[in-house]
Amino acid sequence: MDTMRDRFIAITSQLLAEEPRLAVVLADISADGFAPARRAHPDRVINVGIREQLLIGAGAGMALTGMRPIVHTFASFLVERPFEQVKLDFGHQGVGGILVSAGGSYDWPAGGFSHMAPGDVALLDTLEGWTVHVPGHPDEAEALLREAVDGDDRVYVRLSLQANREARPVGRSTGSMGSTGSTGFSVVREGRRGTVVAVGPMLDNVLAATEGLDVSVLYATTVRPFDAAGLRRAAGAGPDADAGASPGADVVIVEPYLAGTSTAAANEALMELPHRVLGLGVGRAELRRYGQMEEHLAAHGLDAQGLRERITGFLPA
Repeated sequence: MDTMRDRFIAITSQLLAEEPRLAVVLADISADGFAPARRAHPDRVINVGIREQLLIGAGAGMALTGMRPIVHTFASFLVERPFEQVKLDFGHQGVGGILVSAGGSYDWPAGGFSHMAPGDVALLDTLEGWTVHVPGHPDEAEALLREAVDGDDRVYVRLSLQANREARPVGRSTGSMGSTGSTGFSVVREGRRGTVVAVGPMLDNVLAATEGLDVSVLYATTVRPFDAAGLRRAAGAGPDADAGASPGADVVIVEPYLAGTSTAAANEALMELPHRVLGLGVGRAELRRYGQMEEHLAAHGLDAQGLRERITGFLPA
């Protein structure tokens, strides 16, 4: 299976030939992959070098002229380092664009903490109007990217080397709990003892961790906007809720970035229902040994064993 980043490069190179207003702005990262596209479209594939603030400014400037820019580098260099430019050049100026990151929270541990960005989604949460996609498979990344190219809004697509074994539909969800909308959470498994929301590449580990447990599992590839209605429905508070459901709700959110990033959104969604929310994800403590991605997952309790221990410890017996 190709990686999400491989698929992004291939599909974006194809879209450049189909969409005359599309442009790609790079900061050296993935420049080799885009070399053929740059030769074919030298005025629309721009490499600004290792200048991340300029990367964002150039993309926003293109948007001001009516172009649809895709701005790409590692997450730590795309969101964290040039955050002021993201806030002002896109947000304050009111223009749209697509930020596509690579590297995730710990995809390349040998790069050290400077190449890790567990706080990227939480940081974007401080800004208005950003749609945030977290695909869990290259097929999902392609579908979400194509959707973003067709729009004019501000979109962040978070790519990772970690991926689920199988792709799932990223459009309208189905299941006895009902449709949750075009950006909603899809129902993967139904249960009565709680609800676990698996974000993007965390789904396989969540399914393994909850095997045999009487819990509902929701899958999210779009986390902003947050599917409040879908969570309420799954937690037994929506219009289609089972009459015999518990009067309260126990919800676990498993995210591949900073733990608790979506806890406030879940609390707001369930504010009219007695509830508890456990946010699982990457901890704040810096892990100073490089290791491998799988070791970082285990250290943060995001492997199947660690998730099962924390989920069963949180849910009522």
